[in-house]
Amino acid sequence: MKLKIFYLYPNLMSLYGDVGNIITLRKRCEWRGIDCEIEEIKVGKNKNFREADLLFMGGGQDRGQRIVGQDLQNYKEEIKELVENGLPVLLICGGYQLFGKYFKTKDGVLIPGIEVIDIWTIGGDRRMIGNVIVQSSIFGKLVGFENHSGRTFLGEGIQPLGRVVKGYGNNGKDKLEGVVYKNLIGTYLHGPFLPKNPQVADWLIRKALTYRYREEIDLKPLNDELEIESHKAAERRA
Repeated sequence: MKLKIFYLYPNLMSLYGDVGNIITLRKRCEWRGIDCEIEEIKVGKNKNFREADLLFMGGGQDRGQRIVGQDLQNYKEEIKELVENGLPVLLICGGYQLFGKYFKTKDGVLIPGIEVIDIWTIGGDRRMIGNVIVQSSIFGKLVGFENHSGRTFLGEGIQPLGRVVKGYGNNGKDKLEGVVYKNLIGTYLHGPFLPKNPQVADWLIRKALTYRYREEIDLKPLNDELEIESHKAAERRA
């Protein structure tokens, strides 16, 4: 078996160890004998997103988001269609924001999103920083690190990734963190996210294999002793 992952804008959208998510997906595939190809997508590099089995985009600063947001508009309708058809996606922080309706910076600059998910983000004066614990109905307890001033709000009926136990989450008010829409996950959790939450990595891999081969595929269990210890350490810090 094999998978192809599109790593979106790694030179502009990869803060706080986000590349570790790509390393985790690749290694957890390799340990199971799954060939995992990573293709980096950069501004101005025209690509057919139908070739991908999974998309990943990390976080970035406002300047990077303006550049990336403009380039993403070229793929807006294609990505929306693919997500509706089950393409798995992992979005961190700025990437999460750009797949929504818009991001309005604290200076009033409006960065249009590609409207894949019914969310919107408004920049604030206060940065929300620190270690986070989230309780998810899908994945159980999740841990990570957040650093954002954007406040994200979910549209009616949109499912959050989980509820905040410790930290700020989407906006510091409603105690919600992230979003899950079909096979798409958006979150503010850096750190990176997947090494400390291997159940999410395996969920994405399973969804990607199902998307590619059009049948349910079980993954061979791995020894996650180190990942569990990393998770516990992050939880203690929080």
